[in-house]
Amino acid sequence: MASHKVDNAALGSASAHGTPGSEAGPDELNNSVYQRIDGSQDYQKGKLQVLGAIQILNAAMILALGVFLGSLQYLFHLQKHFFFFTFHTGYPIWGAVFFCSSGTLSVVAGRKPTRTWIQNSFGLNIASATIALVGVAFLSVNLAVNIQSLRSCQFSKSPDLCNYMGSISNGMVSLLLILTSLELCVTISAIAMWCKANCCNSREEISSPPNPVR
Repeated sequence: MASHKVDNAALGSASAHGTPGSEAGPDELNNSVYQRIDGSQDYQKGKLQVLGAIQILNAAMILALGVFLGSLQYLFHLQKHFFFFTFHTGYPIWGAVFFCSSGTLSVVAGRKPTRTWIQNSFGLNIASATIALVGVAFLSVNLAVNIQSLRSCQFSKSPDLCNYMGSISNGMVSLLLILTSLELCVTISAIAMWCKANCCNSREEISSPPNPVR
């Protein structure tokens, strides 16, 4: 009887710790979808969340400035004036939507760095970078034409109002240009981090020898 108890105890401990060459459990298989991005996983997860938070904050500020520009033009009945060219393109609205979406996905990918979330965040960051480039082009054209339009304000019916609106528009457009440039840098940083991670992972897979089958 004592020998049977010893054998049962040995079998129980062996089944608890697993036998050599046995297949991985469900927890190990689930953890296999989590990939280290670059170096320490915790550091990269925190970096992704910070980048996503910056994108969300940028989106909120761009949307607020766009709403302010739209309120000004309807307040002073200058709907067709070129000072508000950026507002008529709709960039402060759809640009903010793209930036907020990519920032949200970056935060989610930082908290749950699965392959699916990382790839979705990478794709949306590429789209946001493209939108930011378009926004920089719109804002640069708007700012350049505003400077030329301010010189002709003296020939308008109300030169004081024209100078006032032009100065406010230049300030708002300049802020939008700074925020859009910052958004472009953030998205490029996220894309570069993703590409670097994939390059390092592919090198590790090639350099690491296959595990022997026991």
